[in-house]
Amino acid sequence: MSHHEVTTRETWLVQRRALLAQEKAFMRAKDELAAARRALPWVRIDKRYELDGPDGSRTLDELFEGRSQLIVYHFMYGPKAQRPCKSCSFWADHIDAAFPHLAGHDVAFAVVSRAPLAKLTAFRARMGWKFPWLSAGASDFAYDFGTSFRDGERAKGNAIYNYAPLPAGDNNDFPGISVFVKEEDGAIFHTYSTYGRGLDLMNTAYQYLDLTPKGRNEEELSFPQAWVHYHDEYEHAA
Repeated sequence: MSHHEVTTRETWLVQRRALLAQEKAFMRAKDELAAARRALPWVRIDKRYELDGPDGSRTLDELFEGRSQLIVYHFMYGPKAQRPCKSCSFWADHIDAAFPHLAGHDVAFAVVSRAPLAKLTAFRARMGWKFPWLSAGASDFAYDFGTSFRDGERAKGNAIYNYAPLPAGDNNDFPGISVFVKEEDGAIFHTYSTYGRGLDLMNTAYQYLDLTPKGRNEEELSFPQAWVHYHDEYEHAA
């Protein structure tokens, strides 16, 4: 930090305006990408999915809560995991603030994991989250939308994550987001899914860090997000 270039305000403004041109070009490209995403064809969902929620079994149709659009966050928490994914918890901390705004704009939101409902409910209470968190442990939902794999699939080379083959390994659960739409006649369609770095923009804290001199500051870590804790385990946590 002490060796960073220092200049006058006048010179800084010249370089800042040049960066602003890059930022505007990025935003225009981002808008074009969003339009291309919306233009993707849809896939009709004819399979019935039932998820386990605090109020009993919920179908995919019921998750819409009377709205025409649904976003599902696939939270990485498998049935054999001792603790939920810290990175997914980092992302989940940003959901509740957006929840009422999404609901007011015809978008329902739900979080789904394969861990038993009792584990989800207990951790949700600990974190103080309000969003609906359901268990897909008894359904094919997580498998069909590319965030979970059955035992042996990775070893056989049959696991596809983020639209590419997944190397062999022990972990069978990964994060992702899937989006659905429901027509007036009740037909449900899958419109979009994203995984890996595709989730990046949904993390508001990261977007703020990208504005700072040190940025995400993860280059020297054993893996990105190695610094992340559950929000009640930071030293500053009350």
